[in-house]
Amino acid sequence: MSQDAAGGPPPGAHADEPHRQGLSQRLNGLRAGVLGANDGIVSTAAVVVGVAGATTATGPVLVAGLAALVGGAISMALGEYISVSSQRDSEHALIQKERRELAEDPGAEFAELVGLYEAQGLSRDTATRVATELTASDALKAHLTVELHLDVDDVVSPWTAALASAVAFTVGAVLPLLTILLAPVEVRVALTFAAVLIALAGTGYLAAWIGGARRGRAILRTVIGGALALGATYLVGTLFGVASA
Repeated sequence: MSQDAAGGPPPGAHADEPHRQGLSQRLNGLRAGVLGANDGIVSTAAVVVGVAGATTATGPVLVAGLAALVGGAISMALGEYISVSSQRDSEHALIQKERRELAEDPGAEFAELVGLYEAQGLSRDTATRVATELTASDALKAHLTVELHLDVDDVVSPWTAALASAVAFTVGAVLPLLTILLAPVEVRVALTFAAVLIALAGTGYLAAWIGGARRGRAILRTVIGGALALGATYLVGTLFGVASA
């Protein structure tokens, strides 16, 4: 049994490279999860810090924080579901179009496949041999992979993205909510600021890791953005509290 049949990477592939099927699903879930956690941390922290700037009472902070958590989680899940559903529908439409073209004019599609391989640097003879073998194996998959960069077995799921986003948002929102509720009143805002900025550094790192981007830059912009959001809402809450006194 080959490595690929046993569930490992294809022959000749490095074990630490993402060659297995389902990669789009996993990356889509990770992306939605990281973004959801980041939004949960920032938006909930901004709400509770803003309310804490206006009052030292725990009740209003708790109510506002819970409302931000529940509303934000539902909003994030709905947004991800709609967004990924649109992407999935587009992918299905492209797959059906390619399937129809293969059925109606296989000769023209074969010539197109050969041309695509030639455009990648293969000689005419090699491109023809590759196209012939792949067409005999799975013509639709060959065209989707080279022409559209799609995998018919790996179309993203809106439910995966929605669930990952909602759960991650909730987990992220719990951190600032618990911090500000459990910390002593005189230091709760400062401790919430610290906890949030540390958590944002973590989500910034994960986002950069998933996207293959530079870690330091991603962490820096995530932390700065979160700090600005918290500072602005705390200032608004403080000004409102003074005005209402």
